[in-house]
Amino acid sequence: MIDIVSYRPDHAAAWRSLNEDWLRAGGYALEAKDQLVLSDPRGVILYRGGHIFIAERDGAPVGCCSLMAMADGGFEVGKMAVTEGARGLNLGWRLLEACAAVARGQGAPRLYLETNAAQTHAIALYRRFGFVDLPAQPTPYERCNVWMEKLL
Repeated sequence: MIDIVSYRPDHAAAWRSLNEDWLRAGGYALEAKDQLVLSDPRGVILYRGGHIFIAERDGAPVGCCSLMAMADGGFEVGKMAVTEGARGLNLGWRLLEACAAVARGQGAPRLYLETNAAQTHAIALYRRFGFVDLPAQPTPYERCNVWMEKLL
């Protein structure tokens, strides 16, 4: 059984490792913003009006995604990761559904995300979920070269 749950302090190590694993597997460096978000998720995300969702299989974290409050009232979807052993279980979709439900419930006008063109499976998921491409936006991430949004 897989559940999507809200982040708890006991998820801290899994939050870090899930994200470090996908970044390294993709050949990406851990950038300054990554370090900040992974080392202090409560201060950087939760205490600033955001949310973190953890996918748990039988109580063990197998995926995650964050929702970071933006100045325009929207939310940025970030740090989505699913372990290799849990891929193919529709967790990415379920994590996006959790993000969209919270954002809609808070009256957000949109979801926004940044990614890399090499993340073809993720981009295909985002497009199926209703995200569309945007022109280049300012970003703290060197690896980012794709920007997308979904109007809510």
